[in-house]
Amino acid sequence: MNEMTTVSYQQHAYSEGAKTLLARKPALFINGEWVASSHGETIAVEDPSSGQVVSHIADASVADTDRAVAAARAAFDDGRWSGLAPIARERIMLRLADLIEAHGDELAELEAIDVGKPKSMAGVVDIPGAVSHIRYMAGWAAKLGGETLQPYTMPNSGMFSYTIKEPVGVCAQIVPWNFPLLMACLKIAPALAAGCTIILKPAEQTSLTALRLADLIAEAGIPAGVVNVLTGYGHISGDRLVKHPDVDKVAFTGSTEIGKLINKNATDTLKHVTLELGGKSPVVVMPDVNVAETAPGAAGAIFFNSGQVCVAGSRLFVHKSIFDEVIEGIAATAPFWAPRPSLDPAAHMGPLVSKEQYDKVLGYIEAGKRDGASVAMGGDAPSADGYYVNPTVLVNVNPQMSVVREEIFGPVVVAQRFEDLDEVAKAANDTCFGLAAGIWTKDLGAMHKLASKIKAGTVWGNCHAMIDVALPFGGYKESGIGREQGRAGIEAYLESKSVIIKL
Repeated sequence: MNEMTTVSYQQHAYSEGAKTLLARKPALFINGEWVASSHGETIAVEDPSSGQVVSHIADASVADTDRAVAAARAAFDDGRWSGLAPIARERIMLRLADLIEAHGDELAELEAIDVGKPKSMAGVVDIPGAVSHIRYMAGWAAKLGGETLQPYTMPNSGMFSYTIKEPVGVCAQIVPWNFPLLMACLKIAPALAAGCTIILKPAEQTSLTALRLADLIAEAGIPAGVVNVLTGYGHISGDRLVKHPDVDKVAFTGSTEIGKLINKNATDTLKHVTLELGGKSPVVVMPDVNVAETAPGAAGAIFFNSGQVCVAGSRLFVHKSIFDEVIEGIAATAPFWAPRPSLDPAAHMGPLVSKEQYDKVLGYIEAGKRDGASVAMGGDAPSADGYYVNPTVLVNVNPQMSVVREEIFGPVVVAQRFEDLDEVAKAANDTCFGLAAGIWTKDLGAMHKLASKIKAGTVWGNCHAMIDVALPFGGYKESGIGREQGRAGIEAYLESKSVIIKL
């Protein structure tokens, strides 16, 4: 793709409200109070649209982490949250959802400044998604219960047995940088509905909305200590949370590499663990599709959020009879997906989140070229101060290439031809990941056959990344452990207790 000369990479002015929030003194939210880190260290906040430092956040130490865990432990043990009537927890959670919605424009701008995603996208995806997670899970607070059961080996007349559900306890929730507020609310909502207490650890690259969320949590009336927010580095505060003996559960969304490390470290204390990890999701395009509709859909599957999506459709399999036509259709979307500053109203794709991610993605593109891949679209970066990478399509690839096997987490798709269902199913499953997949076809028989063959936690038909809070979400293989969302999502924050009484 040639550089779009009509695009200005100058970041737009921040609102006065955003400037005020960016000027806040760095602090941690522990036990309902804003406190300084014990050692006074801070972390720079960078706007990836300009590459400029725009604020600072507190860097939580091990001592700060211990303090937050102690606050959450005390709040759980005295029942100030779990002991409330379910209707009270539900009402407070709904109040929090209302506050997030009321501050939606402000939160969308913070997300745009912090992550680099277009503000317009954050306003229609991230903020409503965060609100929906809290409202949906709030409804579960009053619907959790056990059942009475007749023992199998004991006389019914002399025994009474039943099960009950109880909150798992203190939860460390570590969220990624690609959807910071949405992921934070996805994590805290089921934990709050279940009656747990929380230490929320946002990514050090993108903590602004988590800090603003803490303000709204206090305003909603959630008691002190129930939700604590620690900003800081994963290898310090995050690592301490995972190993802390008073933490009962760890929920993590992020890379498979870090997820494996967390799972190992949590084993020492046998914590409950939920992991939502990486992906290399296949998108299969059958020969019967309407290319004019499917090509833009396949482009959106990978270029949405600059490809920084765990379910991004990064491996494209197109039937050989329409391969060239589909690639041409995707290339035609280049002007739409041309990266722009996050506060540009015309932006559909922004920069990557950081210089580190920028270098990583460009490194993969260069590795693909060295390995023999051809660039059908993009393959380069605009000349700009921010971390912009043009949407890229690589063809003439093979399964041994790093661009095909590894998660790039950028706007890069590798496209391959196929001939029949068995061939493409085998190729789609030739990965250590199993998070999601997409199938484009008018043939419902082919759709169902492929959906049953592909090993993935979610399979979409004629769409992509359509995620709903009522449906469980998670991965096969190295894409994770457990499920979030839906009933399965709240069950992950509950213990089951059996009670057997001799009458």
